[in-house]
Amino acid sequence: MKPVILFDLDGTVIDSTEAILDGFRVAFESFGGDVPSDEEIKNEVGHTLEDMFLTLGVAKERVDEYVHAYKMHYRVISCEKTVLLDGAKEAIEEASSFATLGVVTTKTGEYSRILLEHLGLMHYFSVLIGREDVQNPKPHKEPILKALGKLEHDRSKTWMIGDTCMDIESAKNAEVHYVAVTSGYATLEMLQKCSTFITTNVHEAVKHIKKSDENYK
Repeated sequence: MKPVILFDLDGTVIDSTEAILDGFRVAFESFGGDVPSDEEIKNEVGHTLEDMFLTLGVAKERVDEYVHAYKMHYRVISCEKTVLLDGAKEAIEEASSFATLGVVTTKTGEYSRILLEHLGLMHYFSVLIGREDVQNPKPHKEPILKALGKLEHDRSKTWMIGDTCMDIESAKNAEVHYVAVTSGYATLEMLQKCSTFITTNVHEAVKHIKKSDENYK
């Protein structure tokens, strides 16, 4: 049976930092609030939008309004302001030659599909699990298990690649293998607290998985 490789998106495959910052700026300005600094926003990437706005000081009863304002703007500018990270396309092409691929992200699944179609990559993925597809986002195991429920898989040959400890903890909770990458929003020091294997980018991660798969045979 083929290995399964599940990819996080932001910081792992794509860089949508500009679009994210722009979305938060518009959301805060829409309601007359002070816009958090870029660093404050980037430090929260990987969490759900709801949790990000809460951490950035929005009252709980108003979070849904801010999330809606963010999404309405993000959907317009996301394709224009999102790029592939170095080596991401090559990584996905190489991974597709020996594994079944999926996406497990805390981004809205609808927008994730649009982005991946725009970038010419969606056809490589057999499943995409976004925020609206689960009750419990990463680091809970639910997103990974939901993806695997839609795929033929061997848990012992399943991998999650991500750029934050939430990705890694989700993999641990789902009892699958994992590789952390330093191309995204967590520092090496942060990732060393949760991952036993860390690479600089997703292409190096795929090469590691491919080598591991060859060792299984």
